Amino acid sequence: MRHPLEFVPQESRKRLFVTFLLLTLVLFSIFRVLDKPLQTEYAPSGIVSFELAGSAQNAAHMVLTWTGEAMLNASFGLGIDYLFMPLYGLALAFGTLLAASRHKGWLKSVGAVAGYGAFAAPLFDAVENYALFKILLGAFESPYPEIAFYCALFKFGLLVFGIVVALVLGLLPKAK
Repeated sequence: MRHPLEFVPQESRKRLFVTFLLLTLVLFSIFRVLDKPLQTEYAPSGIVSFELAGSAQNAAHMVLTWTGEAMLNASFGLGIDYLFMPLYGLALAFGTLLAASRHKGWLKSVGAVAGYGAFAAPLFDAVENYALFKILLGAFESPYPEIAFYCALFKFGLLVFGIVVALVLGLLPKAK
């Protein structure tokens, strides 16, 4: 199986990985600031708690206890997340490409699968954000909390899988 970014010239891969990783980290630091007002008794992990609310009742508790500043931060954070999605997707995809290109056979194929997962995760994130926007606008009822929950699970699962694959393949001895 070929990695989705295998067409990128070898000499550009590391530079692109570092660029997208740095941009991802910059936006992530902005999210951490935006997330502070969202951390309440009902949402101890801020936006992540909201993403994983899973039920109309939990989502309503969170939104109804947030201040005006928290609601503004949540809305702004969900909007800017659409910029974050391609950045983290490309950073992870290039990370898996760099790691997978050190190997042959099935290890390289696992890296390719993780590369495709790095592009699928932002798609789940986009659907999740749509559902979360609907909840912020007062649509607490099903299916929005459940859609956000399952999309967040798939997104986080794909991201963790990609990170683990990139780290493991990057640390294993290079194929000869």
